Amino acid sequence: MAFDYKKEYKEFYMPKEKPSIVVVPKMNYIAVRGKGDPNQEDGDYKQAIGLLYAIAFTIKMSKKGNHEIEGYFDYVVPPLEGFWWQDGIPGVDYSHKENFNWISVIRLPDFVSKTDVDWAIEEATRKKKMDFSKVEFLTVDEGKCVQCMHIGPYDDEPETVARMHEFMEQKGYVLDISDKRLHHEIYLSDARKVAGDKLKTVIRHPIKK
Repeated sequence: MAFDYKKEYKEFYMPKEKPSIVVVPKMNYIAVRGKGDPNQEDGDYKQAIGLLYAIAFTIKMSKKGNHEIEGYFDYVVPPLEGFWWQDGIPGVDYSHKENFNWISVIRLPDFVSKTDVDWAIEEATRKKKMDFSKVEFLTVDEGKCVQCMHIGPYDDEPETVARMHEFMEQKGYVLDISDKRLHHEIYLSDARKVAGDKLKTVIRHPIKK
């Protein structure tokens, strides 16, 4: 059976609906950076998702071509994730989505190197005749965070965030969002196919004592 990161690392992908503290190890991603409202039809965000999945599946299917990745094993492509911020404020203001900065990412297996990502970008460019130059190899070391499963529309996230912050303060932590440590979301549902009240999103914020 293919290795499924969501099932094997439930502490990072399947937290409960009550806040918890977690130490997140360093992980590698493919990433696309951008700005603006993620809901805009044919906007940069939706285009970024298309670029990411094309590269993710090029890497996953490399086993069927000539590019051999050392240590490769079959795996399920991990879920889409995003790091979000807005200039001049801590956290995010959901009422002004046009001001979002974002880094849209998909986790890479540890055996995938930057060289493999560079190959996948070249391969996808050649096969799909598209521009994949925005895709980059990104390493993130999140460290200690508070996280929680949010079930429901994205616009209702502030209620979950408020519970997370109350919990972390009770445990002796403060929020540590900065230009290096960002509001992080992991999307376990496909918003095109799942009703808004059933959407599952992991919300994660960096903290410190």
